[in-house]
Amino acid sequence: MSNELTFLVAFATVFGASEAIKHIQSDARRKEHRSRKNNLIVRCLKSCQYSSILEGRRVVLSGDKLYIDTGTHWAGEFGHPFAGYYLPYPDSSASGLVSTICDEPPIMNWIYVDRWSHELKFGNRTWADDNFPIPWDCSRQDRRLTFGGWEGFLAVKEGDFWALYFDVDEDHLKGKVAEGTPVLEVELIRVEMRITKPKPPPPEDKDDKEKAVEKTAEQQAEEGTADANAAATAAAAAAGAAAGAGAASSSSSNGGDDHGANGASEADGANGGVNGHSGPDKADGSTFPNGAYATPPEEPLESPAVD
Repeated sequence: MSNELTFLVAFATVFGASEAIKHIQSDARRKEHRSRKNNLIVRCLKSCQYSSILEGRRVVLSGDKLYIDTGTHWAGEFGHPFAGYYLPYPDSSASGLVSTICDEPPIMNWIYVDRWSHELKFGNRTWADDNFPIPWDCSRQDRRLTFGGWEGFLAVKEGDFWALYFDVDEDHLKGKVAEGTPVLEVELIRVEMRITKPKPPPPEDKDDKEKAVEKTAEQQAEEGTADANAAATAAAAAAGAAAGAGAASSSSSNGGDDHGANGASEADGANGGVNGHSGPDKADGSTFPNGAYATPPEEPLESPAVD
């Protein structure tokens, strides 16, 4: 009984840890997908005379509204392609939807549903707060865009353009658009953005490059000067040490001779000195027989000769 209980406790622990890991991984994948920038593509719910114009077209931003790009000219451009992702809306637990409104600089705006006209628009937070900015989400499998928990997107023909609306009142915009205006139910599908070639780094300014070269040369010159000064200091220290060692050696080797010379000087002093002087302590006297006394240098390179 004890072994069975131990097995059940261990199994429950392992199972619980495994489920926790799966939940964490799933939540991480969900957050990564929601924060990835995507385009929006239109899909019609049923075939009609306009479905061939709208099917597979991308959503663009122009003015302050969201449109469907139905242009047919190969070189013509209309609006800025929707490139957005989910972002927590300020002061709310719900997710908002943002998109770039231009490439350079990549300015972001909130996507919202106009309170009165039910048009899909974009703008800053001040504009979004006065309308319906949340909650945005997507379906679990196909990643289709949802608002308020369901899909109620409509494509409305406005002259030569097709604008996007949301069917807030579920009445196909009765009283919002003129009677007889084509209004089609559509789905908005999030698709991965096209991968473009990375932009090369900006060219370096010629003046900045020359300044960098000059700065490098100055640094190298300063380092060379510092190395030369260090070498000169080391050489001087070595020469001083060698001179001190030589002076000490000469003094020790001539100690006996110096003692003899001092004895002779003392004898001369006792006998009345040399050259008419009374002793070696006279200011103009000399302990050397060949000349007057000369002040030795501070660092003698060689001891004076003794006869």
